[in-house]
Amino acid sequence: MSRLLEVNQLRVQIETQHGTVQAVRGVSFHLDEQETLAIVGESGSGKSISVKSIMGLLPKNGKIVEGSILLEGKDLAKYSERQMQSVRGSDISMIFQDPMTSLNPTMTIGKQIVEVLKEHRRDMTKAQMKERALELISLVGISNPEARFDQYPHQLSGGMRQRVVIAVALACDPRILIADEPTTALDVTIQAQILDLMRDLQKKIKTSIIIITHNLGVVANIADRVAVMYGGQLVETADVRDLFYETAHPYTKGLLASIPKASEKGSELTAIPGTPPDLMEPPKGCPFAARCTKTMEVCRQYPPEDMLCGENHHVRCWLLDERAKALRE
Repeated sequence: MSRLLEVNQLRVQIETQHGTVQAVRGVSFHLDEQETLAIVGESGSGKSISVKSIMGLLPKNGKIVEGSILLEGKDLAKYSERQMQSVRGSDISMIFQDPMTSLNPTMTIGKQIVEVLKEHRRDMTKAQMKERALELISLVGISNPEARFDQYPHQLSGGMRQRVVIAVALACDPRILIADEPTTALDVTIQAQILDLMRDLQKKIKTSIIIITHNLGVVANIADRVAVMYGGQLVETADVRDLFYETAHPYTKGLLASIPKASEKGSELTAIPGTPPDLMEPPKGCPFAARCTKTMEVCRQYPPEDMLCGENHHVRCWLLDERAKALRE
């Protein structure tokens, strides 16, 4: 598969009244054609800011201070807002967490899909746009598209609204679909249906997907590769099977251990002790050092380098570095 997107040494700062937050600190990853990459991490890890940087949707107090975002060789980090408007919706689309706030409550479902087509597909007639909208409503598994076309968001269930959000995102056949916690606002049964839908759509329209989540169950169901973020940095990246069965980073191990197991009903849930680092004053060493049960002095003093511990398996951890012993001594 050929490389579609490449993020290199991305650094993002957020200015607040209390100081500068180093939200993303030297993050690098890639996305291949027709691949699903899951970016996993707890709240504040930098995963959502990373993908908003790709979309050019950082808040006004946020800025990219270093790095590149290459879409087929073109650096989106250098694009103006006007240039990004032509990219959003056509080359890259995004599905947000809450479908109710993603949709305009004063516009019908059909009109919201047509508006995207008006922006990016000006060669289409009104009749063609309506036909395309009906096709998309049907594609995402909503029955009776003609009737749904004229309905408003509040007339649909949460699961139906999320399907509409996906239809809007797919209107112009984007190369990349970014889904930011797409199932968080839905109940478990509907979550499974939306994940099944995304898998099926990827096969049909051959798009690439970046999914942002804190739920490793979602990762197991949909991802090809997984990137684990902590403290604004990537700490482990691997094929999905390797991440679950050949886990290398202590933080990833902690995440996996915290997943409730049906076979252990009634047992106490496992939690990672401590709190995430303050990214206004990020640690100079490993971001996980303060919470890790295997911390060495070198972990606190020096940032670990990216190491390859298997095919396509990258980890930043001093425990795997032969130099750690020498530095410790």
